[in-house]
Amino acid sequence: QVQFVESGGDSVQAGGSLRLSCTPSGSTSSTNVMAWFRQAPGKEREGVAAIYPGDGKTYYGDSGQGRFTISHDSAQNTMYLQMNNLKPEDTAMYYCATRAATLSAIWSGRGLLEPAQYKHWGQGTQVTVSS
Repeated sequence: QVQFVESGGDSVQAGGSLRLSCTPSGSTSSTNVMAWFRQAPGKEREGVAAIYPGDGKTYYGDSGQGRFTISHDSAQNTMYLQMNNLKPEDTAMYYCATRAATLSAIWSGRGLLEPAQYKHWGQGTQVTVSS
């Protein structure tokens, strides 16, 4: 069973920045992919960004492209999401998640931003952006 320690969520004004962090513990596969998702009230959970710590390959969803940067510190085994120029529409609960992935999925990115493909989830950290 994988557990997570998530942090970094806060209330900020539009244009501000936040850095979310996620540290997993427990049994993980060498081909694990880690990802950030978000869910706003009344909306479906959506993939923001994912990373394969094995070689640092990154994948971005529409919501994460451009203003957000995903990274992983292998020494700390911690994943980060740097969010810049935040907008009110970024307001959501942000979740980290991890899954074992095939080398084919890692190469193509297929399915790596689909919530249904992930079994292990953090508790979420709230990001609120005011205008």
